[in-house]
Amino acid sequence: MQQIIGPFSQILTFEQTALKGPLQVQDMGILENTGVRIDSGVIVEVGPFEGLVKNNARPQVMEINGSHVLMPGLVDCHSHMVWAGSRAVDFERRNSGLSYQEILASGGGILDTVKWVGQATKGNLKEDLHERILRHQYDGVTTQEIKSGYGLDAENELKMLEVIHEVDREVKVDLIPTFLGAHVCPKDYERSDFLDYLLAEVAPKAKLLADRADAFIEAEAFPVQIAQPYLMALKNLGFNLTLHADQFSSGGAALAIQMGAKSADHLEVTTSEDITLFGTSNTVAVVLPGASLGLGMAFAPARALLDAGACLAIASDWNPGSAPSGDLLAQCGILAAHQKLTAAETFSGVTFRAARALGFTDRGRLAPQHLFDAIAFPTHDYREILYQQGTLKPNMLWKKGELLIKRTT
Repeated sequence: MQQIIGPFSQILTFEQTALKGPLQVQDMGILENTGVRIDSGVIVEVGPFEGLVKNNARPQVMEINGSHVLMPGLVDCHSHMVWAGSRAVDFERRNSGLSYQEILASGGGILDTVKWVGQATKGNLKEDLHERILRHQYDGVTTQEIKSGYGLDAENELKMLEVIHEVDREVKVDLIPTFLGAHVCPKDYERSDFLDYLLAEVAPKAKLLADRADAFIEAEAFPVQIAQPYLMALKNLGFNLTLHADQFSSGGAALAIQMGAKSADHLEVTTSEDITLFGTSNTVAVVLPGASLGLGMAFAPARALLDAGACLAIASDWNPGSAPSGDLLAQCGILAAHQKLTAAETFSGVTFRAARALGFTDRGRLAPQHLFDAIAFPTHDYREILYQQGTLKPNMLWKKGELLIKRTT
């Protein structure tokens, strides 16, 4: 069924916007006083609203009143949204002087959440995930990646992936599961033995629920030399790879690029040599400003990555420990100010460039043959969105052409 939606004060189309490197305002493909014609959830045409209505016989029209800016729905390509319990105590301990690594070594941090998830029922986890997904929808997110990793054994890793899989069938937005069995090593295992356990007992079953796999590449988690054969085995099982890389020590980003991973995520301490490598690779550099805010550490070098020619994505890292706010738009506004990112670079990082980190080419642009995943903000000027640092929220959200959210302002 065809539908025409508009008029919008501005549409940020990103139709011809480059996949890699720095961007300026003219790269966004901004159209004014225009509309969108869609058919079965897919964009057919973007153009002057009156012309779209006039040139189509008996069109179904959704007329938009007032000033609105339309842009692609947000793609959050890195999160840990299935969890139970709270890590407020970690926040206080870090602010009292303990490091992330010291808290983890004492049995806190990720291991504390593992305990809570082990005690939670699947129903509890599903209920909490539904609430978080709904909040993310109101923030404008239409595609959401979610990792396991708070299970660390077959029963609970698969429980987490089943929760993501089942909730994906119950909501209208897309949930993309990632198997993160190699998050940290349980206390009763040697690291290499634990990875062997994951390959033998968990990964083959996880492959039925997720096409993506991740690992935390760090000295306190899984160093490069231990992780590499595990990752190759996952690749041979058919998983697409993404890596937690270079959050506290370098080496993970180079490994991700070497292995042809879809993305390398975090990158707070990435070296200048690895920044250069991103510019010549197809691995997406994913930065997570929420983790920097939560841990009180420097932001990843987003500006340098763009200038080197990288494909840069921005994600929320929504998790109970280091990034509990989950507000992707607010994080974008703050990161843009600190790293001097243009609106074109920032919005690209949470739309079609983030989609590429998940392996998608059908979303993130408002152009023909792309899904009509879109959000509208009650303003006449796109610059207000980042300027207001997350306080200006979209009041309409469409997923595959279906209007899921419409709020009065």
